[in-house]
Amino acid sequence: MSYETEKPKKSNRGFASMNKDEQRQIASMGGKAAHARGTAHEFTSAEAAEAGRKGGQSRGRSRAARLASESEQVQQQQASIQQQAGMQASLNS
Repeated sequence: MSYETEKPKKSNRGFASMNKDEQRQIASMGGKAAHARGTAHEFTSAEAAEAGRKGGQSRGRSRAARLASESEQVQQQQASIQQQAGMQASLNS
């Protein structure tokens, strides 16, 4: 096998090397321990609604910025095409 086609060796340590069931089992134990200690956060319906509202606002802002940027790019491309067409027309006259 050549150097380019060799895959890097994976470590057999850590959470990411476990299969999904093992990860889920360990995460579940952590959550149960936090609830038993009383340190786990439980969202009230008002907190959950607030978090959802904030997420929606953030998503809307980033989407609006992306759309504005794309619109500006299209306008620049159209102006460039019109300019090239004008130059071509003047050369043909």
